[in-house]
Amino acid sequence: QVRLVESGGGLVQPGGSLRLSCASSGMIFSDYQLAWYRRNPGKQPDLVARMSPSGSSFYASAVKGRATISRDNAKSTMYLQINNLIPEDTAVYYCNTLPPVAAYWGQGTQVTVSS
Repeated sequence: QVRLVESGGGLVQPGGSLRLSCASSGMIFSDYQLAWYRRNPGKQPDLVARMSPSGSSFYASAVKGRATISRDNAKSTMYLQINNLIPEDTAVYYCNTLPPVAAYWGQGTQVTVSS
């Protein structure tokens, strides 16, 4: 059974930084293209960034230049560093495969950017 567990969110002032983590189990982590998504209440999840098994990455325009996605296949863990946070980054952040698998959605981690 695949399980993805996000952590690292919190309340941050504008201009601050966060590093989110996604720990996986029950899957051959290195085989999958993985992604970070974020969702606000009542909306569909938006793709934030994704990373292929080979390490190539893509960023949504909303975070490009401020975010860095990385993965540690030995630890079956993916990360998302976001710098210079803005209030519009406020959301629940999730990790999943790309395309996402419904059964893999976890609880997410809340990021709130506010002064």
